Amino acid sequence: MEAPDDRDWTYLFDERPEREGDFNTYLTKLASSEDPLHFTIIESRFMKAVGTAALMRIDPTHGVLEVGWITFSSRLKQTAAATESMYLLMRLAFDELGYRRYEWKCDSLNAPSRAAAERYGFTFEGIFRNAVVYKGRSRDTAWYSIIDQEWPRVRSAFSAWLDPTNFDEHGRQKRRLQDFRTQVDRS
Repeated sequence: MEAPDDRDWTYLFDERPEREGDFNTYLTKLASSEDPLHFTIIESRFMKAVGTAALMRIDPTHGVLEVGWITFSSRLKQTAAATESMYLLMRLAFDELGYRRYEWKCDSLNAPSRAAAERYGFTFEGIFRNAVVYKGRSRDTAWYSIIDQEWPRVRSAFSAWLDPTNFDEHGRQKRRLQDFRTQVDRS
């Protein structure tokens, strides 16, 4: 509710709740869902909720799930914590639950989401045209994935990037995640 406008809700299926009570009702609905299974992202220094993400379209029979409903507050966007939250969900999916495919889908017009997927190491698989309708318009959906054979390489790059020695005293990265992915790919 801290955002000054609705722009962070542009690509979400729901509209932004207008009042705090409506927002609390919305959060209660999310918390009770099992698919999507929503997670709250907590900023550890202040123990404040700064974002949400969900595992969804959970298919244990085929070992496939999707990360979605990603909503980062301005305090979380473009931070190490944002990247770490995505890494932790990937670790849950691959290392703890044993899934074989981890998907990221977004509106094809959502350039920040597409850039994030690529930064995190997802492989672009294509555009599903007229995939869904939301907010009164037809959406083309960009599909990305990481599969279990790729996960060790992706995990290694995340681990190296998240190492405290990769950050200066102000918390700024010394090397980009892409640099670590390139280094891992060459090994």
